[in-house]
Amino acid sequence: MSSLGFESFTKKIYIKAPLEKLYWCWATPEGICSWFLQEAVYESREGRERKPKEFVGKGDRYTWRWYNWDGQETGEILQANGKDRIEFSFAEFCRVTVELAKDGDQVLISLTQANIPTDEESKIKLHVGCSNGWTFWLANLKAYLEYGILLHETEKNLRKIPMASFEFVNI
Repeated sequence: MSSLGFESFTKKIYIKAPLEKLYWCWATPEGICSWFLQEAVYESREGRERKPKEFVGKGDRYTWRWYNWDGQETGEILQANGKDRIEFSFAEFCRVTVELAKDGDQVLISLTQANIPTDEESKIKLHVGCSNGWTFWLANLKAYLEYGILLHETEKNLRKIPMASFEFVNI
């Protein structure tokens, strides 16, 4: 077993869905908003906003907004091969890689968040917080694709609850 540390983590899940559908869920504005975000805006290197069904490309800049968080995440698409791998900057310092591997009628999703700083605040927010967050969001993606349900809270406004992001499992 490789050693565990705070500078990265990997989360994996099998999902019974076509590989192409899973890539669409990660690599188009419409796809990523279907299970993950309230809004996703991607801008090409040339400064053109991507259409909802259009695949992102290397060098695109993104702005993401969630349902129950007032902030936004901005970053860059570092790789997008059009079929089974996408990589993006995340949370200022980090790099998230999503790899898809067909296995019979399922697809194994492997998500790795790396380059996490190891100061105490980053250990809590970027390692523990994001590790918990990605665990939920991957389960949400599975529920969405296999059962047609979404698990995240879109009706109740949890923004005014100070510890909501630490206490609610479906934020």
